[in-house]
Amino acid sequence: MAGFMQGVNSKQTYMKRILVIAAILCSSLMVLQSCSSTKSTAGTSLRRGAVTGNWVLNNITFEGVPAANVKSLFNEASYKCFIGSTWRLTNSGNGSYTLPGTADCPARTQDIFWSVSTADETFQFKKLNEGDKAKSITDGYRLVLSSTSGDQLILKSPVEYGSAPANIVLNFTKAAK
Repeated sequence: MAGFMQGVNSKQTYMKRILVIAAILCSSLMVLQSCSSTKSTAGTSLRRGAVTGNWVLNNITFEGVPAANVKSLFNEASYKCFIGSTWRLTNSGNGSYTLPGTADCPARTQDIFWSVSTADETFQFKKLNEGDKAKSITDGYRLVLSSTSGDQLILKSPVEYGSAPANIVLNFTKAAK
Protein backbone atom coordinates (compact mmCIF):
# COMPACT_ATOMS: atom_id res chain seq x y z
CA MET A 1 0.00 0.00 0.00
CA ALA A 2 2.88 2.32 0.77
CA GLY A 3 4.25 1.81 -2.76
CA PHE A 4 0.84 2.60 -4.25
CA MET A 5 0.56 5.86 -2.27
CA GLN A 6 4.06 6.85 -3.26
CA GLY A 7 3.14 6.34 -6.95
CA VAL A 8 0.00 8.52 -6.57
CA ASN A 9 1.98 11.28 -4.82
CA SER A 10 4.64 11.34 -7.54
CA LYS A 11 1.90 11.55 -10.24
CA GLN A 12 0.26 14.43 -8.37
CA THR A 13 3.60 16.21 -8.03
CA TYR A 14 4.31 15.65 -11.72
CA MET A 15 0.85 17.03 -12.70
CA LYS A 16 1.33 20.07 -10.43
CA ARG A 17 4.65 20.83 -12.13
CA ILE A 18 3.06 20.60 -15.59
CA LEU A 19 0.26 22.95 -14.50
CA VAL A 20 2.74 25.44 -13.04
CA ILE A 21 4.85 25.37 -16.22
CA ALA A 22 1.72 25.80 -18.37
CA ALA A 23 0.57 28.73 -16.22
CA ILE A 24 3.99 30.39 -16.50
CA LEU A 25 4.01 29.94 -20.29
CA CYS A 26 0.49 31.37 -20.64
CA SER A 27 1.36 34.33 -18.42
CA SER A 28 4.54 34.99 -20.40
CA LEU A 29 2.63 34.92 -23.68
CA MET A 30 0.03 37.36 -22.35
CA VAL A 31 2.73 39.75 -21.13
CA LEU A 32 4.61 39.56 -24.44
CA GLN A 33 1.40 40.08 -26.42
CA SER A 34 0.38 43.13 -24.38
CA CYS A 35 3.85 44.66 -24.75
CA SER A 36 4.15 44.13 -28.50
CA SER A 37 3.43 47.09 -30.72
CA THR A 38 0.49 47.05 -33.05
CA LYS A 39 1.74 49.06 -35.99
CA SER A 40 -0.62 50.07 -38.74
CA THR A 41 -0.04 52.55 -41.51
CA ALA A 42 -3.07 54.63 -40.64
CA GLY A 43 -2.59 54.68 -36.90
CA THR A 44 1.12 55.30 -36.86
CA SER A 45 2.13 57.41 -39.83
CA LEU A 46 -1.16 59.13 -40.57
CA ARG A 47 -1.66 60.79 -37.22
CA ARG A 48 -1.86 64.47 -36.33
CA GLY A 49 1.66 64.60 -34.89
CA ALA A 50 3.13 63.36 -38.16
CA VAL A 51 1.60 66.35 -39.96
CA THR A 52 2.36 69.07 -37.40
CA GLY A 53 5.23 71.34 -38.40
CA ASN A 54 6.35 73.56 -41.26
CA TRP A 55 6.12 72.17 -44.78
CA VAL A 56 7.10 73.34 -48.26
CA LEU A 57 4.93 72.32 -51.22
CA ASN A 58 7.64 71.32 -53.71
CA ASN A 59 5.70 69.64 -56.47
CA ILE A 60 2.16 69.12 -57.74
CA THR A 61 1.30 66.20 -60.00
CA PHE A 62 -1.94 64.92 -61.45
CA GLU A 63 -3.61 61.51 -61.52
CA GLY A 64 -6.40 60.99 -64.05
CA VAL A 65 -6.79 64.66 -64.95
CA PRO A 66 -4.73 66.80 -67.36
CA ALA A 67 -2.97 69.71 -65.67
CA ALA A 68 -4.47 72.08 -68.25
CA ASN A 69 -7.96 71.28 -66.91
CA VAL A 70 -7.09 72.38 -63.36
CA LYS A 71 -7.84 76.10 -63.26
CA SER A 72 -7.42 76.81 -59.53
CA LEU A 73 -6.49 75.14 -56.28
CA PHE A 74 -8.61 75.64 -53.13
CA ASN A 75 -10.69 78.24 -55.01
CA GLU A 76 -7.79 80.63 -54.70
CA ALA A 77 -5.27 80.71 -57.49
CA SER A 78 -3.66 78.60 -60.17
CA TYR A 79 -2.07 75.44 -58.83
CA LYS A 80 1.24 76.86 -60.12
CA CYS A 81 1.00 79.65 -57.53
CA PHE A 82 1.10 77.06 -54.73
CA ILE A 83 4.40 75.50 -55.80
CA GLY A 84 6.97 76.68 -53.26
CA SER A 85 4.30 77.69 -50.74
CA THR A 86 5.02 77.16 -47.06
CA TRP A 87 2.45 75.59 -44.75
CA ARG A 88 2.64 76.16 -40.99
CA LEU A 89 0.62 73.54 -39.10
CA THR A 90 0.67 73.93 -35.32
CA ASN A 91 -0.40 71.25 -32.88
CA SER A 92 -3.38 73.40 -31.79
CA GLY A 93 -4.92 73.13 -35.27
CA ASN A 94 -4.17 76.71 -36.18
CA GLY A 95 -2.03 77.27 -39.21
CA SER A 96 -1.47 79.12 -42.43
CA TYR A 97 -0.09 78.78 -45.90
CA THR A 98 1.93 81.43 -47.67
CA LEU A 99 2.11 81.66 -51.45
CA PRO A 100 5.61 82.77 -52.47
CA GLY A 101 4.59 85.30 -55.11
CA THR A 102 5.80 85.37 -58.69
CA ALA A 103 5.18 87.56 -61.73
CA ASP A 104 1.84 85.76 -62.31
CA CYS A 105 0.90 85.12 -58.68
CA PRO A 106 0.72 87.65 -55.87
CA ALA A 107 2.29 86.72 -52.53
CA ARG A 108 -0.41 85.93 -50.00
CA THR A 109 -0.82 84.37 -46.55
CA GLN A 110 -4.02 82.54 -45.68
CA ASP A 111 -4.88 81.54 -42.09
CA ILE A 112 -6.41 78.08 -41.73
CA PHE A 113 -7.73 75.72 -39.09
CA TRP A 114 -6.75 72.11 -39.80
CA SER A 115 -7.22 68.60 -38.48
CA VAL A 116 -6.45 64.98 -39.33
CA SER A 117 -8.99 62.18 -39.30
CA THR A 118 -7.29 58.83 -38.79
CA ALA A 119 -10.64 57.07 -39.27
CA ASP A 120 -10.87 58.00 -42.95
CA GLU A 121 -7.20 59.00 -43.40
CA THR A 122 -7.85 62.60 -44.39
CA PHE A 123 -6.38 66.02 -43.81
CA GLN A 124 -8.98 68.74 -43.70
CA PHE A 125 -8.75 72.50 -43.37
CA LYS A 126 -10.91 75.60 -43.34
CA LYS A 127 -9.82 79.02 -44.52
CA LEU A 128 -10.11 81.67 -41.83
CA ASN A 129 -10.42 85.36 -42.51
CA GLU A 130 -9.72 87.97 -39.85
CA GLY A 131 -12.27 87.68 -37.05
CA ASP A 132 -13.54 84.25 -38.18
CA LYS A 133 -13.92 81.43 -35.67
CA ALA A 134 -13.28 77.94 -37.04
CA LYS A 135 -16.49 76.55 -35.52
CA SER A 136 -18.59 79.04 -37.48
CA ILE A 137 -17.03 78.16 -40.87
CA THR A 138 -18.89 75.34 -42.63
CA ASP A 139 -16.91 75.17 -45.89
CA GLY A 140 -13.54 73.55 -46.14
CA TYR A 141 -11.30 71.15 -47.99
CA ARG A 142 -10.76 67.43 -47.40
CA LEU A 143 -7.66 65.81 -48.84
CA VAL A 144 -6.59 62.18 -48.70
CA LEU A 145 -3.57 61.79 -46.47
CA SER A 146 -1.69 59.51 -48.83
CA SER A 147 1.50 59.15 -46.79
CA THR A 148 3.67 60.78 -44.19
CA SER A 149 7.19 60.19 -43.05
CA GLY A 150 9.56 62.26 -40.99
CA ASP A 151 10.31 64.65 -43.81
CA GLN A 152 7.74 63.99 -46.54
CA LEU A 153 3.99 64.48 -46.76
CA ILE A 154 1.75 63.57 -49.70
CA LEU A 155 -1.83 64.85 -49.87
CA LYS A 156 -4.27 64.03 -52.65
CA SER A 157 -7.11 66.36 -53.52
CA PRO A 158 -9.88 64.36 -55.23
CA VAL A 159 -11.41 66.17 -58.21
CA GLU A 160 -14.20 65.36 -60.62
CA TYR A 161 -13.03 64.64 -64.13
CA GLY A 162 -15.01 62.33 -66.35
CA SER A 163 -16.20 59.12 -64.76
CA ALA A 164 -12.89 57.90 -63.33
CA PRO A 165 -11.32 58.97 -60.03
CA ALA A 166 -8.83 61.81 -60.38
CA ASN A 167 -6.49 63.55 -57.94
CA ILE A 168 -4.30 66.59 -57.62
CA VAL A 169 -1.25 65.28 -55.73
CA LEU A 170 0.56 67.70 -53.40
CA ASN A 171 4.12 66.67 -52.50
CA PHE A 172 5.56 68.38 -49.42
CA THR A 173 8.92 68.24 -47.67
CA LYS A 174 9.59 69.30 -44.12
CA ALA A 175 10.95 72.83 -43.96
CA ALA A 176 14.37 73.38 -42.41
CA LYS A 177 14.14 74.82 -38.91
